[in-house]
Amino acid sequence: MAEATCARIAALTGQPVTDLTPLHGGDLSPVLCATLADGTRVVAKTGPLVGVEARMLHSMHAAGCTVPRLIGCDADLLVMDHILEVPASGTGWAALGQNLRRLHARTGDGYGWGDDYAFGPAPIPGGMMTDWPAFWGERRLLAFADALPADIAHRVEGLCARLPDILPHRPPAALLHGDLWTGNVIFTDGGAYLIDPACCHGDPEVDLAMLHLFGTPPAAFHDAYGPLAPGWQDRRPAYALWPALVHLRLFGASYRGLVTGCLSALGA
Repeated sequence: MAEATCARIAALTGQPVTDLTPLHGGDLSPVLCATLADGTRVVAKTGPLVGVEARMLHSMHAAGCTVPRLIGCDADLLVMDHILEVPASGTGWAALGQNLRRLHARTGDGYGWGDDYAFGPAPIPGGMMTDWPAFWGERRLLAFADALPADIAHRVEGLCARLPDILPHRPPAALLHGDLWTGNVIFTDGGAYLIDPACCHGDPEVDLAMLHLFGTPPAAFHDAYGPLAPGWQDRRPAYALWPALVHLRLFGASYRGLVTGCLSALGA
């Protein structure tokens, strides 16, 4: 075991650590499962932005969203409850729909988030704006344009000039998870927990677009979440484009087709 990490976990939990093992995932931040002296298991996540993540989880909890309980946090270590995962079921998907609807019901006065964040080398600029298409273009689609292939960056820049014609100017400034795919959902016997957020306030369709980009939620989810605003089909590629760009930035050319598919769907 890494003695220094165990000592820090013990300081935050008040118990010695008897076992420490890596958890699956952790592509961008190491994630560990620690067993404490009384047999309780906790999750420990390390990285320079865990304090921002803790504040995001706190905001989600305050909105009535089910997230793991935060136990403690220091400069670069976050400790939270370990949640026992079970296979997804119709009941679990319905719980996710209800959870997400509660999250999106918490609205803010503008679009964005107070802190800068990042997915590894892909920056997620903080700060608040009052114009939604401008926010989505400047703070998301163009946030790391200089690191994209030149032809892709050129197409994205052209699209951003047209976003006022594609996206609503003042949608509800819903509290968003911001990185919603099934890998960031823990289904349990009692519901569905959301983890690993990249929160901001924005159009709730952002979360739904990403959830559908890498999967197909069943009818139980849609029934629980409720109907979407008319025209969502036309907006979805603009919202799916950002996670596609993030994957291109982080994992390379295998995601180029996903990006160009979104751009082509938008006539860009």
